[in-house]
Amino acid sequence: MRHIALGCVGRLLFAEADVEPVGAEQVYLYNHYDPLREVTDLAGLLTQLLRHPAPADRTMVQMAERLGLSHAEIIAVMLALMVEEEPMVGRVLAHIQAPVGGSRPALGMLEAALAPLSGAPGWVSGALLAGPAIASGALQLLNQQAPLPEQTVKMPMGLALLLRDKPLLWPGCRDLSQAAGVRLPLSTLETAARHAATLQGCVHGVLVLRSASKAEARAVAAEIAAQLQCAPWLIATADNDLAGLGVACLIGGRLPVFEYDMGAEAQVLVPELAGYEGPRLVLTGPDGQVKTARGSLKQWQLMPPPESERRQLWLEYLQHAALANQLAGAHIHSSGRIAELAELAQREARLQQRERPDIHDIRRAAWEAEAGALGNLAQPMTAEIPDEALVLSKSVDHELQQLLARCRAREHLDASLGVTIKVRYQQGVRCLMTGASGTGKTLAASWLATRLGLPLYRVDLAAVVSKYIGETEKNLAALLARAEHSEIVLLFDEADSLFGKRTDVKDSTDRFANSQTNYLLQRIEFYRGIVVLTSNSRERFDAAFTRRLDKIIEFPLPNPQERRALWQAHLGDQHQLNTKQINQLAAASDLAGGHIRNAVLTAAVAAQAAQRPIAFADVVSALMGEYRKLGRQFPSELRRYGTG
Repeated sequence: MRHIALGCVGRLLFAEADVEPVGAEQVYLYNHYDPLREVTDLAGLLTQLLRHPAPADRTMVQMAERLGLSHAEIIAVMLALMVEEEPMVGRVLAHIQAPVGGSRPALGMLEAALAPLSGAPGWVSGALLAGPAIASGALQLLNQQAPLPEQTVKMPMGLALLLRDKPLLWPGCRDLSQAAGVRLPLSTLETAARHAATLQGCVHGVLVLRSASKAEARAVAAEIAAQLQCAPWLIATADNDLAGLGVACLIGGRLPVFEYDMGAEAQVLVPELAGYEGPRLVLTGPDGQVKTARGSLKQWQLMPPPESERRQLWLEYLQHAALANQLAGAHIHSSGRIAELAELAQREARLQQRERPDIHDIRRAAWEAEAGALGNLAQPMTAEIPDEALVLSKSVDHELQQLLARCRAREHLDASLGVTIKVRYQQGVRCLMTGASGTGKTLAASWLATRLGLPLYRVDLAAVVSKYIGETEKNLAALLARAEHSEIVLLFDEADSLFGKRTDVKDSTDRFANSQTNYLLQRIEFYRGIVVLTSNSRERFDAAFTRRLDKIIEFPLPNPQERRALWQAHLGDQHQLNTKQINQLAAASDLAGGHIRNAVLTAAVAAQAAQRPIAFADVVSALMGEYRKLGRQFPSELRRYGTG
């Protein structure tokens, strides 16, 4: 077909028999035109070549058939392709189109050259402009501000490579076929096969894959593409020109995959690819709304696999049956999270010159995987709190033990219960801890995370809450999605500032605040992780929110016996206080554990400066400072022992 394309152009110069070629460009053109000089039916010859294409033209013919290109469009496309692969063709076109045209085919030149192929007198340029070649992006119209005859056409470079059976390369796009690293369980593979079957032959069908793990979503996309016998093609839409990409997907056997990071209120319209009517995949997190202008749209929320499949995945990664059993039973991890932790744990084991990872490597990996992942929205609380560090009343201790049991049983808690529970059961656990400052709420949250073997992150409310409409919801969506995927415990200190009572709408500020609360109420209800909220009072919360809580634990001020245990736990063994003095502190000073901690730290500073153990006077003086901070009267029975 290249000879026909150049022959059509050569006819413009050498239609008269006595014209001799002059110069390299004319000689090159004449050599392609001369064998066709005697052909009177170029359209018929082209039809024969389309029926029996040369090997180099087969992909071009396939594209022409699937797009329904006319003869004139086929030759215009061929000329645009040849310009990209042969410098001499560009020089020839520049020579023919001089002085106005450049090295790409201009509509004026095509109007004259392709007239023999149009089949009937007519406006060839108009047919090109209205035809599927330009509509699909196989040809792109350039310099559209110029007069119509001077406007030129080009072919996208990626499509030109594909038409010559070269690997498809497109700016901002990449093949996901090698999305390695994430093994998928059997249930996911079976569901992927069913979705692929529904997409087969579906015109403009869209499947939205929702997961907080990009790696897992990409692995599922690769599996669906394999089921459809094509390659998954990740398309970055932000800075990518999609013109012609649909044709490349059509003839190159690519499945378009779009990926978005969306907040709670975000909406996205799935791009349409001109010339392509097949299925499209969208990868995104749990929030946001995806729409399509044409075709049907289905959603698939990727969930953590059941315990048996998690056990198999851990076993495949770690080759350690006992550890696989322990991890699968204790943690509800997604396939993507298991792959992430297994890789980090194996690196840690190699660093420590051990053959395979242990449970401590997995726990370190869980912390390392979150390093920086939550940005400035939450800060890690890495302290491990043993049982003996938690000094609480028997009733509060009992409540915490119940909370721990609920967290451990959350995956299978509904298994033997009635249908009313099962249809609405959510695996998440939401607990509110209320009480005065210093009563041990934050310490209890750290103890819970320690016993569960999970990372604990304190939410930074100043970073989460934004004055800009929609930003708070977006921040919370990102935070909760990442926490859900990573199975970390989230701690909302002073949570009433976020989850407080809704107000009557008097202005736009009230409406804005209420919309934030509404989003939180809905999102927390369906959150699959563990959330601990603390506040000084439960009365500050919206009633609709407290109904959604699984447990509310009141932390009262400690009684004298509990204060005695707190003093002993904080002072340790290296001090000079006797039993009577500790009893005296517990009886006279009615402060909470947080203030006792501050007093011990202040006393330790004075003792270290004097290079001796902590003395009773050090503690009493430090206590005076705590009472001054609170604006309260210091107990008279202790005053004579202090120096402050």
